Amino acid sequence: MSIRIAVRAVIVQEQGLLLVNAFPDQQSDLWCAPGGGAEKGASLPDNLKREVFEETGLEIEVGPPCLVNEFHNPNDAFHQVDVFFRCRITSGQINAEWRDPEGIVTQRRFFTQNEISRIRLKPDSLVDVAFSTGFAYDPLELLVK
Repeated sequence: MSIRIAVRAVIVQEQGLLLVNAFPDQQSDLWCAPGGGAEKGASLPDNLKREVFEETGLEIEVGPPCLVNEFHNPNDAFHQVDVFFRCRITSGQINAEWRDPEGIVTQRRFFTQNEISRIRLKPDSLVDVAFSTGFAYDPLELLVK
């Protein structure tokens, strides 16, 4: 099985980090940064703009990468490399009526650092990266749902 490449947006606005619940019918309480699989023939930033718009209705400007995270599941050989980019919103706002055309993202909202401490979130290093100016590499984190 080949390694899947995905892109994710780190969007911090007014002390809150934008997260999505990407499980149809809210099958999990796990939150993550918006984004998804990269498609061939488009740059990583262009893929990220498409994914964030699909999942949130927001248009973004993509900045520099800030985190590379690997997820894997040793039981089925799944291996995904997520490249996280610092982004800012250029148009739109979070709207409860927005619907992901693929029906995967069921919720989207900004969480403060205090609120984040009370939810399940992946990857483990996201909060530290989001609320700092650094870059991180987080290898082979186990995939959970």
